[in-house]
Amino acid sequence: MLNQIEGLHHVTSMAKDARLNNAFFTSRLGLRRVKKTVNFDAPDVYHLYYADEVGTPGSVMTYFPFPNIGKGRPGVGEVGTTVFSVPEGSLGYWKERFEKDGVAGVTAETLFGENRLNFDGPDGDSFALVEAKGDHRAPWAKGSVPADQAIRGFHSASLRLRDAGATEELLKFMGYENVDQAGNVKRLAIANGNGADIIDIETLPGAAMADLGAGSVHHIAFAVENRQKQLEVRKALLDTGYHVTPVIDRDYFWAIYFRTPGGVLFEVATNEPGFDRDEDTAHLGEALKLPAQHAHLRAYLEQHLQPLGD
Repeated sequence: MLNQIEGLHHVTSMAKDARLNNAFFTSRLGLRRVKKTVNFDAPDVYHLYYADEVGTPGSVMTYFPFPNIGKGRPGVGEVGTTVFSVPEGSLGYWKERFEKDGVAGVTAETLFGENRLNFDGPDGDSFALVEAKGDHRAPWAKGSVPADQAIRGFHSASLRLRDAGATEELLKFMGYENVDQAGNVKRLAIANGNGADIIDIETLPGAAMADLGAGSVHHIAFAVENRQKQLEVRKALLDTGYHVTPVIDRDYFWAIYFRTPGGVLFEVATNEPGFDRDEDTAHLGEALKLPAQHAHLRAYLEQHLQPLGD
């Protein structure tokens, strides 16, 4: 069993409209945009990062907004719901806020003994807030949500699978342990993690496969401290028979990727070097930052990319 994984690092999803996406995560959810850059493989498309004040691993929601993308179709073989942690007693504030702002899909429930508020993102993305006990992570205190109600980071993410078996075994190999079950949902958690410690597996044997599009999660990333620990994880996965990419420099972290038995794309990302490597912390996410190989496109991209309205 691996001991290098610290919990979630980030979740990356697809969107259609960059401006609406930016407004939802900064104005509606009160997160900080910590980076405005572009997709490495499609530089005419933004890569937007939203998080706490500094982009702490375990708090980072990222998006590729493709203007011409079709809507995703939910199903199995994908991340289902991305869940954020909020302080105990804050869901009343959030319910009122969402209703005032016209956020869709708002429903309250209790799952695994935790109060939970489900809601949809602008593209039908599946999200929830959970009142998490003892989450002492600091929120982005200068955003649109008061600090005593604000999002602390990720609480968990769910995987929707036809058969949980092989993916459950993979997660256990990665250091997760079974901690609870409710109906067709198994909860696994990593001990002494970074706060974003939980993965829920929802088993749906008869469901259709998901179709990637706007509102879909592209991949889910797990955090390791540094490149050495990432290499240890990569070797262990290769030795176990997984097809793992070489290490890829993503400017703000190094990444490796592999496809899980249930079809979900996993990434293992380093905590280093962080989002302040090319911007002062006070000004994160303000300027358009380009990967070195796309720097020559700046004039074109600054004219072509949709203004975010901030």
